[in-house]
Amino acid sequence: MTGQYHPTQLLQALDALGSPHVLVLGDLMLDRYVWGNAERISQEAPVIVLRADHRETRLGGAANVCAMLRGLEAEVSCAGVVGADEAGTIVSRMLEADGIHRELVTVDPGRSTTTKERFIGRAAARHPNQILRVDSETREPLDRRLEDELVRGLQASVARYGAVLISDYGKGVCTNRVVRATIEACRIAGVPVLVDPMRTDNFGAYRGATVLKPNRVEAESATGCRIQRPEDALRVGARLCEQLELSTAIITLDRDGMALVPRRGTPGLYATRPRSVYDITGAGDVVLALLGIGWASGLAPESAVQLGNVAGALEVERTGVSKVTRDEIRAELLAQARPGLQKLLTVEQLAPFGRRQRSLGRKIVFTNGCFDLLHVGHVTYLAEAAALGDVLVVGVNSDASVRQLKGPARPVIGQSDRAAMLAALSCVDAVVVFDDSTPHRLLEALQPDVLVKGGTYAPSEVVGREVVEAYGGVVRVAGLVEGISTTRIVESLTGDTTANIVPLHTPFGQRWKEAG
Repeated sequence: MTGQYHPTQLLQALDALGSPHVLVLGDLMLDRYVWGNAERISQEAPVIVLRADHRETRLGGAANVCAMLRGLEAEVSCAGVVGADEAGTIVSRMLEADGIHRELVTVDPGRSTTTKERFIGRAAARHPNQILRVDSETREPLDRRLEDELVRGLQASVARYGAVLISDYGKGVCTNRVVRATIEACRIAGVPVLVDPMRTDNFGAYRGATVLKPNRVEAESATGCRIQRPEDALRVGARLCEQLELSTAIITLDRDGMALVPRRGTPGLYATRPRSVYDITGAGDVVLALLGIGWASGLAPESAVQLGNVAGALEVERTGVSKVTRDEIRAELLAQARPGLQKLLTVEQLAPFGRRQRSLGRKIVFTNGCFDLLHVGHVTYLAEAAALGDVLVVGVNSDASVRQLKGPARPVIGQSDRAAMLAALSCVDAVVVFDDSTPHRLLEALQPDVLVKGGTYAPSEVVGREVVEAYGGVVRVAGLVEGISTTRIVESLTGDTTANIVPLHTPFGQRWKEAG
């Protein structure tokens, strides 16, 4: 069966999530990112030259699952091993800074901390893409002493948690003995244990888990069965449940969503909405985190899977790994429940919107105006503005500010309708209505890379130029469509000057409009 849901139902499920204490066991990693412009091909060799302009570090592997759980408002404890090296020190500090308990994190002087360094290149200062990844790691299993220490700590503590997550990347921490001991301790304590397995042809170590969450390739590798259609995953999931004595198998199917297969009960396929995929890194981690909170909160598996789909879809829209929050999931569900509103922002939402776009490596373009009676001149210049970056944000003067600028007879169309029409344009990514006489406050909050104004202005005459250029942004002027303006259109409709226009959003204006 194919699972169907209404966004309002998932909003209720999201609100039902608690803030449980979740333990994550697995391979702790450090992710490093080097961002820059991919400008040219080297003269020394046929390789891309990356002019680096930004570096950052983030938690990776099981440590990223911990970070995702924190972003989703869970209390989190971590169990694993880091090396006695710089990367291990950074991971420990970042875990601590995120409020993640580290009592079960051990330092192994003979081990290097797994580090993945990604090089992200922008073409023409836009469209960031990963061009190279360099891994430094140890895959050797833990020695007996560390294994004993980890097992004892896990056996003594699992009963405290609402759920235990095993994030196995095959780097040697999740040995068969550690995994088997953890699953058995959870079974005795009545604590759900959810496993994100490594790619292997034998899932035997995960026998008896509450939930096993392989992806398509991992499930195929372990069972020898191809998943060519989403329906095939139901059969594969049933085999995993039977062979491994699982309560539930959840197979993630990338663009096809997820297959939920309980050992007893009705299986289902849960599709995900089509997204622009920038980077799949971290999608599996946020899905595991959401499922863990869902199971710990007693949420219905169907609801947990569908919320996981939403969280994973939000993650793949980003370049690199970053937290997905409940507020972002809620905003996505609200947008689905009320189509057309997802592009409408408040002034207070501009700053976090801008930060998110920059974290994704996107170039932000901003323009503003009254946009009273949207016409071909507006659409042409907005398309031209959108071509200057990745995200176009449009500021719309409120009705009150339009009256101040153009007189009491304007605007002809009310601010809500003007904003909705702009939001309907595919080239526009966000719309914000503002009351101020200038867009300065919006520019300070959003900090766009490019400020665009349509008309015959010189760049030095554009209002807000000084704000944008102060932080390094640029100003551009878009062209005009000759002979087209709101004033001329209104005059041609009324046969009068703008002084005699009756605004269409007034009661009399509505009757005038209906009369033709």
